[in-house]
Amino acid sequence: MNDRRLLLLFVLVMAIAFGPMLFIKPKPPTKSPGSATATADSVAAARPVQGTTALPPPPPAAVAPQSAASTLPPVTGQVVTVRSALYEYGISTAGGEIVSSRFLRYRSTAPEDKGDTLQLVAPGSPLFASRLVVGGDTVRFDQVDFTPSSDAIAVTGGPATLTLHGTTAQYGITLEYHFRPDDYRITVDGSISGLGAAGGTLLVGLGDGFKNTEASARDNEMQSGIVTKTDKTALLRFGQLKPQTVRTISGPFEWAAVKSKYFVAALFAYDSAGPQSFTGRIGGVRAAVTDTFHTPIRADVEASLAVPASGQFSGTLYVGPLEYARLSAMGHAFDDVNPYGWAWIRPIIRPFAFVIRGLFVWMHSALGLGYGLVIVLFGILARVVTWPLNRKAMRSMLAMQAIQPQVSALQERYKDNPQQLNQEMFRLYRENKVSPLGGCWPMLIPYPLLIAVYFVLAYSIEVRGVSFLWMPDLSRADPLFLIPVIMAVSQFVLAKIGQIGMPPNPQAKMMMYAMPAVFLFLFSRLASGLNLYYAVLNIASLPQQWLVVRERQLANAAGVGPAAKKT
Repeated sequence: MNDRRLLLLFVLVMAIAFGPMLFIKPKPPTKSPGSATATADSVAAARPVQGTTALPPPPPAAVAPQSAASTLPPVTGQVVTVRSALYEYGISTAGGEIVSSRFLRYRSTAPEDKGDTLQLVAPGSPLFASRLVVGGDTVRFDQVDFTPSSDAIAVTGGPATLTLHGTTAQYGITLEYHFRPDDYRITVDGSISGLGAAGGTLLVGLGDGFKNTEASARDNEMQSGIVTKTDKTALLRFGQLKPQTVRTISGPFEWAAVKSKYFVAALFAYDSAGPQSFTGRIGGVRAAVTDTFHTPIRADVEASLAVPASGQFSGTLYVGPLEYARLSAMGHAFDDVNPYGWAWIRPIIRPFAFVIRGLFVWMHSALGLGYGLVIVLFGILARVVTWPLNRKAMRSMLAMQAIQPQVSALQERYKDNPQQLNQEMFRLYRENKVSPLGGCWPMLIPYPLLIAVYFVLAYSIEVRGVSFLWMPDLSRADPLFLIPVIMAVSQFVLAKIGQIGMPPNPQAKMMMYAMPAVFLFLFSRLASGLNLYYAVLNIASLPQQWLVVRERQLANAAGVGPAAKKT
């Protein structure tokens, strides 16, 4: 819902940018037909997605039919606790799967958790539950009772390893998990004996969605989905899947992940083919939706990994928060697992978002500022940087205002000759060195910045749960609605000052009252950090707007065009 509000806002700010020109540009003698363009965010996957089939599905190429042995009940194992200052993972000896994942530096904002430390893994939905497919036989790891090398591990002074060993009638299986005290990555080395010359396929489960950890469960669900990486990343949200179907996404992938709004579980598997060239070893991803909801909120996700005849395999897991620095340190464009913006506008928004996020984090860590103050300072800085563009736009609009009587005269003289009217209008613009769009394009440039700030503040974990003044969480709406009101009032004052010295204009007066109300409605449920940023922009614009007004008043008093006046 918030993204839809922002999309509407994007359309409105474009209208606002061009709105002033609508009231001073020449009106054509005949009304030209309008056009509208509707753009929808299609499935974000950049590659073809193979067929969607109703349950039960035919087995995908990477998924062989399960044998009778796979229908046996899982064994009951113990849970080995692996703890560092960052996390507390629970790994079951029944299958070697992660059955709990608690992040000690984060707290859940879900009402039912009452501020407890954040638990990501939902009960009954373990991560990295594996199945081994060899020919027509399937071995479920949760039916293997593994023997652990330790009952509990404290990851403090350096890396630590948990070894699990188990046997079946046909195979011997060893899993080694390597943990680091200051990182959420887990390196996995495994070996399977008795495979034979054909090898096998390991199906690694990525769960069927996480436990809700956010105050708005719906917002969290809307941002949840599957992300894969080949030459570029592709996001497939759970809500884009169809109920009770199976979707197979063909690889190979360097990594595959399941994400929520702020957290992610990922499997990395690749071979290096050169200094900057990698070959993905994840053959494909399969998502089975059992939800009957019209818009699914979860899916059972598996990634396939080929195991050679030697039985040796390896990979890296990441189970943790979407902290940009840690994602970037993983390499392989993993920082793009949390994409900013809708697919159709992402190429424009992403560079802005990365720069803004990096600047926010730098100002917070290097200058020791809270994120609330960072937003305030960034808003002032943004207004100072864009001031030359705003001044240029205002001067262009004032220049158009100065020649408006001549424009009206031409419209009246050539009202029956549109072609001659256009020629005379271009001549008038050229002689006065003005452009009808000169007041618009400088004002359009800051809008990608505004939208990028929205995505950074709404979806970056760095501002999750951060309070400022009366606002308890800058990534969520202000519960008192004070900052949206301040934003709307400052916008009205800014527009009111801008009307000083202007001739009466009913349309402009209507916009002066209507647009703050519209923005108040749209912004009221958006991130309070965004409202804070936009309010600061407005307040910081007041001195600049006053300078423009003074320039206009002096130009009106002198009876000359304002474009020549310097401030």
